[in-house]
Amino acid sequence: MYNTTLPPSSKTVLEILDVGGAMTHKDLVQKTHLAPRTVRYALKKLKEKHLIIEKFNFRDARQIIYQNRTEQTQKPQSAFV
Repeated sequence: MYNTTLPPSSKTVLEILDVGGAMTHKDLVQKTHLAPRTVRYALKKLKEKHLIIEKFNFRDARQIIYQNRTEQTQKPQSAFV
């Protein structure tokens, strides 16, 4: 389904983003049951492959929202998260 060169953790994170939509790092740690460091590594690999995008979190500027790149092109996004 996804690029076979991705580590398993990246595939898991991408599948969670496919199903659950945009999420913060903390949300992804809770949903995947992976260690925070593992999720950071998975997100790094997904960003390198241009499979996800980072969005500014207007509710909490300390947190970044991660979103599957294909989700952005499929659904119209509102101006506020």
